[in-house]
Amino acid sequence: MLPTRRRGEADAMARRHRLPELGDDRVHARARSLRVSPRKLNEVVAPIRGKTLDRALNDLLYSRRRIAGDVRKVLLSAMANAENNHGLDVDRLVVSEATVGPGLKMRRFRPAGRGRVHPYRKSFSNLEIVLCETQEGED
Repeated sequence: MLPTRRRGEADAMARRHRLPELGDDRVHARARSLRVSPRKLNEVVAPIRGKTLDRALNDLLYSRRRIAGDVRKVLLSAMANAENNHGLDVDRLVVSEATVGPGLKMRRFRPAGRGRVHPYRKSFSNLEIVLCETQEGED
């Protein structure tokens, strides 16, 4: 006889993943299923880690990468969350964390010779940006 699941186990698997509480001086914004591979997205996100908000927005504005516009939107969303929801000073915000993770992968097929097809996978990415308010003396 095969073992069966208990009632609580099925519920635990179906629960949504919740982010840990960040605290009063930290805010976050997320973008899911960005149409770019995590490796390429990380090349855009890595230079803005640890920078002030104004400097990061300026760097993304003049970046030549296509995905830089979407990263900038997430950064602006995090800034709006800090200002409107948490009442933080926008001039003192710093990008404390910028996490890139893999999203879903869509399987696609490219036509090949002699009636065959070659499969390939389109990868998506997830992005989370955490902003932190610095103290007066840290500037």
